Amino acid sequence: MAFASIADVQAIEAESTWADRDLPVTTFQMLSNTAGKFPDRSAVTFQLFSDDGAKAETFKWAELHAKTAQAANLFRSLGVGENDVVAYILPCCNEAVVTYLGGQTAGIVNPINPLLDAEQIGAILKETGAKVVITLRAFPKSDVPQKVAEAVALAPNVQHVLEVDLHRYLTGVKKLIVPLIRPKNPVTHSARVASFNAEIAKQPTTLSFEDSTEDRVAAYFHTGGTTGMPKVAQHRYSGIIYNGWLGNKLLFDENDCLMVPLPMFHVFAAIVAMGSALSSGAHIVFPTPQGYRGDGVFDNFWKLIERYQASFMITVPTAMSALMQRPVDADISTLNIAFCGSAPLPLELYKRFESAAGVTIIEGYGLTEATCLVSINPVEGEKKVGSIGVPFPYCNVRIVSTDTNMDCATDEIGEICVSNPGVSPGDTYTEAAKNADLHYGDHLRTGDLGRIDGDGYLWITGRAKDLIIRGGHNIDPAEIEEALAGHRDVAFAGAIGQPDAHAGEVPCVYVELVDGATTTTDAIMAYAKEHVHERAAHPKYVEILDELPKTAVGKIFKPALRKSAITRIFGKTLADAGLPNEVVGVLEDKKRGLVAQISKVGDADAAKITDLLGNFTPPWEWAD
Repeated sequence: MAFASIADVQAIEAESTWADRDLPVTTFQMLSNTAGKFPDRSAVTFQLFSDDGAKAETFKWAELHAKTAQAANLFRSLGVGENDVVAYILPCCNEAVVTYLGGQTAGIVNPINPLLDAEQIGAILKETGAKVVITLRAFPKSDVPQKVAEAVALAPNVQHVLEVDLHRYLTGVKKLIVPLIRPKNPVTHSARVASFNAEIAKQPTTLSFEDSTEDRVAAYFHTGGTTGMPKVAQHRYSGIIYNGWLGNKLLFDENDCLMVPLPMFHVFAAIVAMGSALSSGAHIVFPTPQGYRGDGVFDNFWKLIERYQASFMITVPTAMSALMQRPVDADISTLNIAFCGSAPLPLELYKRFESAAGVTIIEGYGLTEATCLVSINPVEGEKKVGSIGVPFPYCNVRIVSTDTNMDCATDEIGEICVSNPGVSPGDTYTEAAKNADLHYGDHLRTGDLGRIDGDGYLWITGRAKDLIIRGGHNIDPAEIEEALAGHRDVAFAGAIGQPDAHAGEVPCVYVELVDGATTTTDAIMAYAKEHVHERAAHPKYVEILDELPKTAVGKIFKPALRKSAITRIFGKTLADAGLPNEVVGVLEDKKRGLVAQISKVGDADAAKITDLLGNFTPPWEWAD
């Protein structure tokens, strides 16, 4: 069915209620249906290196079905039941896909970001009670095995560690050299260690146990986690099936090829892209273990599109900006659509990319807590650049006033609240305390501020928790960021509230410039004063960084910017007072938030430091 407007959404919903649709109950059932229809079609491809002639491994749908069954059988043999957890800490590779599918067939799968530090990984493993961990075997230029070994030592609940050796993807001289320079395999824990591929090869290629017959929690995805303890969200089969059904119904079919340079520990790649391929039979390609972060991926991206005749690409604004700094040097005539998510897309970047690549860009919106998808700019209908489109079928969005808790009028800004088959009221997070005040009735509170216009399109205006509160006046950082996005030399801007002894917070902004730009902080400050219309929102400080800190899926990571601001402001305050003490770090405390760590130099006067720093909202403490 066409999907061009709210009317089309209503027509889809009129066909049937969601509960009455004839859909699989489990992920494995969805995979079995697709493998039965398209056994010899390409399902998933991975290549270790980015060049368009690099060795690649492709599983057909029948092969992926068989390997998923083998993995699920292996996990069951290791004591994993429906309520037990299989965690993986892996970069992109075919083993990550097999583990993701096999883990949620046998029990509950828990993808974990390999970029986290050992303590954070260990904390997640303890929180989920993981019995089995799949990770890399020691490999050159990777510290993942070392971190995971340390993390497993912190989580005595882990009984088995299964290792994936990327050596099998190598060819030529590299295949000969790596065994000679491979780091020593670290083992600092008591869990049993074995080879993942060797162990699954021993298993039958059909399930040796009965698949689940009812909806249940099938996956844990953590949110955040670059500082502090990540929250762990629970995902049911029903939400995973819903996201896959949306992709199949509205975006893809078995003739499509999806280029997905995003990590398999994130819902955008695993639940949206992989789920849509599972439902539709489309071919999905993962280039390099690090996706967009992989060596040479941006330089070779258009050639990869040509190699695989990709029709659809999954992207984020930061990746689009990087691609626009390179020529389109291949035949990409098969490419029709770029699905962009994770962060708002600046208008000028939208125009440049659409013109250079000749593709239709569709912006979408989703969040881990809702399993993922919420809304999208329709492929065939009006695309309001800067909006995140219309809600998907069976997805109800309410805009709730942060002052009155009442529904907002058209174009009135409030908190975006969502109800759809991916939202599970009451048990979103594994930690019960973190579910408090998370729902508005049966709707999930997203923490995003937004509005719905007269045509039913949803617009994000900022994050409720990101508001800069200057002397009690709320400032939306998006106002500053959108203004600076119009500066020809600015690639990205991240606005935050920096500590201020008088106003609590004042706006400051960190910017990343386009390649070759020579503008100055003074010029950007002047531009902001001219283009940021609200005087209170004019930045009091501008800093140019070589690269803004970003998450693995390309979002500007504002906690890192806040740490930088606290370090700078507190450090200057101490120095101006003639004190030798310094800010040696800023840590995140679960209850107190960001806490400045102050060096204890000589006869440090705690009372004087408290008198100085006590005027700021962020707390401080002595460094160990």
